[in-house]
Amino acid sequence: MLQNAKAFSGFSVSNLDDAYHFYADMLGLKVDRTDDMGGMMHIHISGNNNPILVYPKADHQPATYTILNFPVTDIVAAVQELKARGVVFEQYNSEYVQTDENGIHRNGGPLIAWFKDPSGNFLSVIEVTA
Repeated sequence: MLQNAKAFSGFSVSNLDDAYHFYADMLGLKVDRTDDMGGMMHIHISGNNNPILVYPKADHQPATYTILNFPVTDIVAAVQELKARGVVFEQYNSEYVQTDENGIHRNGGPLIAWFKDPSGNFLSVIEVTA
């Protein structure tokens, strides 16, 4: 039954205007808005025919896990470009996760850097081989 469904992902934000500015202007993604169901936003990701649904929620609680991962072939260049746009990367220095001065985790696994949207949801850029 569901194997042929065109599934899509969605998540909530506390303020749709702030989210639109962040995803469209700071991250440079294609985003559109609709007034359906009290206002929603769709993020269009390359290679994905089904946009990601973003909806406002008055009692929004940020996700405590990464909701979107953006694969990149050069994480240093991606982090530098996003920092120039005003994105702030998380800094970690724990037993399991340490990041460098740019917020890049280099201690095992793929290189990854986490940042948050204006609603506190976690996102990442993660380096992949071409």
